[in-house]
Amino acid sequence: MIGYVMLGTNDLDRSVGFYDALLGEMGATRRNTTQRLAAWSFGDGRTVLSVTLPIDRNDASVGNGSMVALGVRSPEKVDALYARALELGGSSEGEPGYRGETFYAGYFRDPDGNKLNFFSYSE
Repeated sequence: MIGYVMLGTNDLDRSVGFYDALLGEMGATRRNTTQRLAAWSFGDGRTVLSVTLPIDRNDASVGNGSMVALGVRSPEKVDALYARALELGGSSEGEPGYRGETFYAGYFRDPDGNKLNFFSYSE
């Protein structure tokens, strides 16, 4: 259902380095790069995550209540990617753990302050 998610940045080079490393560990590859944006996905027809300098040339700002959730296969992968996000300059918004009986997630902000999480469901 979701075609793409776009996150604003004020420093495209920093964002590209952050997401190249982090999303690369998930198996995503950078599919597109211009002077204003970069985009990653798992292949054609799959959801794309992009970072962009705002088209109106104003500063990028974080949407209050906005979040991008990135699904992975296991709680161990959530832990590893959450730790990697912090190593790459992200900040914690909630350490990995179960929220309910089957939903496991770790919340973080990227270097621009955009909120994301890695999550998995156990059966």
